[in-house]
Amino acid sequence: MPQAGLPVFAADLARALDALGGVRVDIPVIQPAEPFLDMAGEDLRRRIFLTESETGESLCLRPEFTIPVCSAHIAETVATPRRYGYLGQVFRQRREGGNEFFQAGVEDLGEPDEAGADARAISEARALVTQFVPGVELSTILGDQSVFEAVVAGLGLPSGWQKRLIHAFGNGQALDAMIARLANPDSSAQPDASVAGFLAKGDVEGLEAHIERVMQETGYSSHASRSPAEIAARLMGKQALDATRLSPASLDALKAFLALDVPLDRAASALAEFARDAGLEISVAQRAFEARLNALEARGEDLGAIRWRAAFGRPLDYYTGLVFEISAGDHNLVLAGGGRYDRLMELLGAQEPIPAVGFSLWLDRIESVRAGK
Repeated sequence: MPQAGLPVFAADLARALDALGGVRVDIPVIQPAEPFLDMAGEDLRRRIFLTESETGESLCLRPEFTIPVCSAHIAETVATPRRYGYLGQVFRQRREGGNEFFQAGVEDLGEPDEAGADARAISEARALVTQFVPGVELSTILGDQSVFEAVVAGLGLPSGWQKRLIHAFGNGQALDAMIARLANPDSSAQPDASVAGFLAKGDVEGLEAHIERVMQETGYSSHASRSPAEIAARLMGKQALDATRLSPASLDALKAFLALDVPLDRAASALAEFARDAGLEISVAQRAFEARLNALEARGEDLGAIRWRAAFGRPLDYYTGLVFEISAGDHNLVLAGGGRYDRLMELLGAQEPIPAVGFSLWLDRIESVRAGK
């Protein structure tokens, strides 16, 4: 029986998904909330419809499919490579166009040819969108978090700053704020004088003893929170990060990278030229990037019709490499998007690394473009 609210083209889309060779999965609407809260990203966390079970377990209405599809795969302990297709309703608060809408998509788990799997995801998403919005001019934008991570690592920043920057990838406002802090460290936020003295001298043992005394005097139990050693380590680490300054040359290199925005047929040369000019060793990331381009060409994709934007990311924390979106040019609506999420399977409990990539289509947006709205 058709689900209420399904677009009229949904049956044809379901058949098109089946023709791609995946196993269709039926994911329950009510899901454990913890995986989404831990791994989905701040933007999605704010939009989740939360509830509780009778035993107090935190639950939510399904806000997307990737996490539950991966969790179901792990629970069933089936072999990989494995391809899944899905079509169903998702729920997000404060969404333009309505809090309930339909998504369809594909998840490829365990495919060892990562470049080929990336190219397949992009190519199939483009083909599906083209099939269901014929005659509409589309734009496709690619980003690559793994290339950004390689650039950030090559700049020699402390690991804490690398994590901060990587976490902000794709959020232009947050990334700009962090780069501004690296250019001019904020010295206004200072700890109280008693703590500042220990930090200035690098006296970890003295700081731990001071924190322990304060906790005892205030009756604050270390069993209820972090230990004095953990608090001291965090304060020391925060001081080091807050004092870190990016050299003018490194700052220019980071800004130059984030400004790269070229057609995909020029992306490999643009990335190579940047790495050479900046003096960065990112050859591993470059080879993977170029392998994906070669795989797209092998699938017959016109690289000149796709754009690589070095600063482009998507607002989900689990992405690790490729990210992409397909939009209707005149409508400026994102109709499909996806990417690679190689770390997610282990975070969800897989016993070994499982490479993974996928994409989703937003059916309500496709329907509005079809209707000429």
